[in-house]
Order: sequence, then C-alpha cells, then structure tokens
Amino acid sequence: MIRHAALALLLSATAAAAQPRPDSDWPCVQRKVETLSPGQFWTGPDIAAAGDWGDDNDAAALAQKIASRRTDLSQVDPLIDAYVAKLGTDKDAKDKALTRVYAGVFEVINGERNKIMGGIARYAQGQRRMAERIRDEADKVSQVKDAPSTGDATELPKDQTDLETKFAWDRRIFQERNQSLTYVCEVPQLLEQRLGEIGKRIQAHL
Repeated sequence: MIRHAALALLLSATAAAAQPRPDSDWPCVQRKVETLSPGQFWTGPDIAAAGDWGDDNDAAALAQKIASRRTDLSQVDPLIDAYVAKLGTDKDAKDKALTRVYAGVFEVINGERNKIMGGIARYAQGQRRMAERIRDEADKVSQVKDAPSTGDATELPKDQTDLETKFAWDRRIFQERNQSLTYVCEVPQLLEQRLGEIGKRIQAHL
C-alpha cells in the first residue's frame, strides 16, 4: 500500500518535472546550445577555401575514423601523423588537407550531436506525458483511499489494488527513465569536448 508520505513526495517530484522551462523540451541541467559552428573550435585556415571534404577520400576516411567515439583520443595523434606523412612537403596543400579533415570531423560529430539533441527532446516529451499520467493516478489513489470504506476493511478492493500496482509501476519507470536521462544529457557536451580536442590536435599538425 502506498503511504501518504510517498504519495506526497511523488506528487511533488512529478509536478517539478512538469514545470515549464524556457524550452520545455530541454530537460537537462546543462545549458542548451542549439547549434554549433566550425569556427568555435578552429582557428586554422579558412574552411571554405580548403574545398569539400567529401570529395577528398583520404580526408573523409580519416575524419570519420577519428570522429567516431569508438576511436579513443589516444589514437588520434598517431592517425593524423600517418596521414600527414603521406601528404608531401607542400605546406599549403598539407594545411588544406588537414582543414578538410577538420571540416569532416565537425560535420560528423555535429550531425551525431543534433540527432541526440532531438532524441532528448522526444524523451522529455514522453517524460512530461508520463508525469501527467502519474499525477492523475496519484489523484485517483488518493480519492479511493479517502472514500468511505465498504465491506471488510482488511481486504482492499481489486480495483484499488490494480490502481496502486499501476501507480507504483509507472512511478518506477518514470524514476528509472529520469536516471537514464541524467547520462543522456551529458552526451552533447561530451561530443562538444571531443570536437574541441580533435580540432586542437589537428591544428597542432599545421
């Protein structure tokens, strides 16, 4: 049976979860940065003047490799070193090639980040709907508990038992999803940090 204290606590928690925010679809404590630009992480040569990274097979392959989170950051410098070793001695050509690598890394990581940001928004919408449903269930549980008792007081009516079971289950799911959301909210920031770090490592080879 749900105690009154637990019920009050949940009502408070779900009400807080449903409180309006500047962006109601952004549930994270981390500040929402809507869009990134390549210049935030790059002080090297002009990206537009370097040419399309997608047209450079070697640059594209390296960009996709080092942008992937499956590639540890400790592997990035050796991969760039190996790439630079094949570029020859023309500094302008080398700098443009490395700039194309950065452009590719930015596009790959930024695209992944955008997908995650959209997923967080959909996740928040689902949590908000669940919070509303749990509040309704809590109200019904409270109404049933406060209603005049009929029959054997030692035995809960089946409807009340089913309602309290559903309420407890939904509350558990809601709390578990909130815990998962704490991790998911960190991912955009981790991707930004990865992008900044890779940008610095590429620029160190210019």
